[in-house]
Amino acid sequence: MGAYLLRRLLIAIPSLLGISLILFTVLALAPGDPFGELATNPNVPPEVRAALRAKYGLDDPVFVRYLHWLAAMLQGDWGFSFASRIDVDDLILQRLPTTLFVVGSSQVLALLVAVPVGILAALRPYSLLDQVANTLAFVGFSLPTFFTGLLFILVFSLKLDWLPFVYNADVAATGWRWYWEHLRQAIMPIAVLGLFQAASYTRYVRAAVLDVARLDYVTTARAKGLGEGAVTLRHIARNAMIPVVTLVALQIPAVFGGAIVTEQIFRVPGIGSLLINAMLANDTPVVMAVTFVFACLVVLFNLVADLLYGWLDPRISFR
Repeated sequence: MGAYLLRRLLIAIPSLLGISLILFTVLALAPGDPFGELATNPNVPPEVRAALRAKYGLDDPVFVRYLHWLAAMLQGDWGFSFASRIDVDDLILQRLPTTLFVVGSSQVLALLVAVPVGILAALRPYSLLDQVANTLAFVGFSLPTFFTGLLFILVFSLKLDWLPFVYNADVAATGWRWYWEHLRQAIMPIAVLGLFQAASYTRYVRAAVLDVARLDYVTTARAKGLGEGAVTLRHIARNAMIPVVTLVALQIPAVFGGAIVTEQIFRVPGIGSLLINAMLANDTPVVMAVTFVFACLVVLFNLVADLLYGWLDPRISFR
C-alpha cells in the first residue's frame, strides 16, 4: 500500500502543475487590473504605481510570472492580497476553519440521513417508505441551494425568529456560550448544504443496495440462517457502500464550490465568500490560491476514494 500511495502522489505532481499553469494563465489573461484603482487615483504619483507594478511583476510575461509564483509557492509563500493588505496564506487560514466546519458538518448530516433512508427504502422497494423517500429526494436535489437558503431565512429567521440569518464571526461571548452562538449561526447553512447532498446520496445508496441485495451470496447468507440485520450490515450495506464512497469523495470538492453560494446567502465568513470578494476586487493572488486549493482537494479526495476501496472490499489489492 505504501508503494501505491507513493506512486499516486508522484502522479499527482504533474497533474497539479498542469492545473496551476492553466489557472494562472486564465487569470492573467482575464480582464481587470489589481491596481486599477491606483490608476484612477490622482493622489498616487505615476512613479509609485510603476514601482508597485514592477515589485509584483505585473508587467512581466505570463510564463515568467507563473515561474515566480510557483517558486514562491514551493517555499510556502502564497502571495500578497492586494485588497486585504495581508499575506494570502494568513487570509485563507482565517477563513478556512469556518468553511471546514460548515462543509464537514453538512456532509455528516447528509450521510446520517441518506445512508439509513436509502438502505431502508431499498430493502422495501415500492413500499410507502420507498415512495416517500424517492419523492423527497427528487424534490431535494431539484431545488437549488440559493432557493432553500432564502426559504430557511424566511421561515426560521423572519417568521419564527429562531435563528440569525447573518453569520457574525465576532461573537461577544466566552466558554460554552461562544460555541453555542456559532452553532446557532451555522445551523441553517449546514442544513441547506446537508439536505441538498442527502437528497442526491439517498438515490445512490438506494440504487447500490438494490443491486447488491439481488446477488447470490446474499441469498446464500440468508439460507445459512443469518439474521436479517447481520445480512444487511455485513453483506449488503458494506458492499453497497463502495460506489457510494466514490460519489461522496468526488462530491466533497463540489460541495466546497456549492458552499460559495450558501456562504454568500448567509454571509458566512468562509473560503467561498473570500473567493467572491477577491474576484470582485480583481485580487488575483487570492483567486489563484483558493482555486488551486480546490484543485488540490479534487486530487486528494480521488486518492482517498481509492484507498477506501481497499478497506471496504478486500478483493482489491494495491499494486
